Amino acid sequence: MIGKNMSDEKIKIMVIAGPTAVGKTSLSVKIAKRIGGEIISADSMQVYRGMDIGTAKITREEMGGVKHHLIDICDPDEDFSVIKFKELAREAAYDIASRGKVPIVVGGTGFYIQAFLYDIDFTEYDDETSEKVREDIQKRFKNSPEDMHAYLQKIDPQSALSIHMNNIKKVLHAIEYFEITGRRISDHNMEERSKNSPYDFVYFVVTDDRNEIYSGIDKRVDKMMEEGLIDEVQRLRNMGCTQKNISMLGLSYKEIDDHLNGLITLDEAVRLIKRDTRHFARKQLTWWKREKNITYVDRRDHKSEEDMISFMVSFFNRI
Repeated sequence: MIGKNMSDEKIKIMVIAGPTAVGKTSLSVKIAKRIGGEIISADSMQVYRGMDIGTAKITREEMGGVKHHLIDICDPDEDFSVIKFKELAREAAYDIASRGKVPIVVGGTGFYIQAFLYDIDFTEYDDETSEKVREDIQKRFKNSPEDMHAYLQKIDPQSALSIHMNNIKKVLHAIEYFEITGRRISDHNMEERSKNSPYDFVYFVVTDDRNEIYSGIDKRVDKMMEEGLIDEVQRLRNMGCTQKNISMLGLSYKEIDDHLNGLITLDEAVRLIKRDTRHFARKQLTWWKREKNITYVDRRDHKSEEDMISFMVSFFNRI
């Protein structure tokens, strides 16, 4: 088992989370250089090869020589789950620590981070059953966000409150969990959040003025379009990817795919991407309000990014 040959002492981990477009990437690379860290990506979309523009994936140049883990590890026609993330993140963390480096988990997928930090139990799941159930749900509701969310509201009202209708991936996962286990995923998550972590960690959530975050989202989407998001989605379609693949239900990919299928105009696709990404950012912030052991780092409270970095490094060094 991973970690069995290491000391019983818990390894130290830094987590840098926050809503999309808040500037986690640049901040995490600078901190990694400062403390001798390597980064474990906690992004449910950046795991896919060839999905670079729509995920705002970090480039080799932006990495600045800092080693990154769990990026470009599977093809877009493969399913990637929180179960796989937890296992791979755990392996990466122990590998990094065994080499005297600091594991820094960076991303906006709160459920992935929670699963890793608290070693959430997914023994009810197996990949084959999960895939079959997911396909049945997609066929039953024909990937209709409205119908799927209405069903989720019926079986798990708490999850329906915290997951936006247009976040099809998460809605699908919550329904899938219920249909496999007979339990609400909101109840499961509450139980698992009460567990103690096998790590010593500091969990930072970077935030900013809401309008600044929304402005950053709009600029990011405009940049994606300039960089060739339409061509990227077309390449994925040419590979045989459709909205039956989990990867193609991600923000920006579904909307551009709908446009290429003639369902909406390009202007409408861009409008929806911006709107739904703002909704996603709000839901991310709602998620962290329910988490424990969070330290918020608000950009408005610091005179510069260097000041933020000094605060975060000093806080981490105290554990």
